[in-house]
Amino acid sequence: MFGFLRKKDEAASEPAARSWTQRLKAGLAKTRSALNAPLGELFSRAKIDDELLEELESTLLMADCGVDATTWLLDELKAQVKRDKLETPVQLRAALVALLEKLLAPLEQPLDVSTHKPFVIMIAGVNGAGKTTSIGKLAHHFHDDGRKVLFAAGDTFRAAAREQLAEWGRRNDVTVIAQESGDPAAVVFDAINAARARGLDVVLADTAGRLPTQLHLMEEIAKIRRVIQKADPTGPHEVLLVLDANIGQNAIAQVKAFDKSINVTGLIVTKLDGTAKGGVLAAIARQCPKPVRYIGVGEGIEDLQPFRVKEFVAALFGV
Repeated sequence: MFGFLRKKDEAASEPAARSWTQRLKAGLAKTRSALNAPLGELFSRAKIDDELLEELESTLLMADCGVDATTWLLDELKAQVKRDKLETPVQLRAALVALLEKLLAPLEQPLDVSTHKPFVIMIAGVNGAGKTTSIGKLAHHFHDDGRKVLFAAGDTFRAAAREQLAEWGRRNDVTVIAQESGDPAAVVFDAINAARARGLDVVLADTAGRLPTQLHLMEEIAKIRRVIQKADPTGPHEVLLVLDANIGQNAIAQVKAFDKSINVTGLIVTKLDGTAKGGVLAAIARQCPKPVRYIGVGEGIEDLQPFRVKEFVAALFGV
């Protein structure tokens, strides 16, 4: 039944020696291929000209950077070519790498869970984005930092979600507050009180997957947020939206819709290893610049890590 967990165990047991940098580079292989195959041909040309810039624009759009980010990058590159008298495509490539780092830099804001106790994190997203799996990996991450964690099984609609969360709880030695049915807000309320009574550090509250167009479900998740504030007037201390990188530009609409309902404070971008659309982070940076707290590039329990711009861009371009 928990075949997905067995696969993750197998992935986690791969040569542990594989560093995060190596795993990130491997995970971004599809996006890197989509970028570097055409870019390699472009940047091997003899000079910078209009044709090269037009083809560069198409390449960035194909990597799902989005029109806004692509336009910004091209405008900045053209200005830099004139200002700094760039002459070779190699110089242009270096300039592109630096500009992408500049564009993504505001998204790099590591999550600090030491500001409250318990620190209440609400997890949201559409069906299949990887919410419950991300919760399990976050628990492992926090455990490694010496934090004591509690799970709130706020997805009361899907029985498998509770079972999945319970299995992650077993693997991470984390207690799960759950109900067979009932009000998800009540489950999260009970979990916060339980964490406070036990002196725990972090509450990770799962919620049912929902589409932004399901207005009654969006109202329900807004209610969960209000109930959290009744349990702890300072909470939730983080509202994480989990995005599947495979959806590309649709991520922008999801961020805006969920932000309107529950005030999203950070993002987890999952499944970057399964898509050539890693450029979507550039689109997010231009159109809805929420902090990207974590990115996921594989099934292993260590394959969800804090987002760091320089290592991301380096892995993207293979430098």
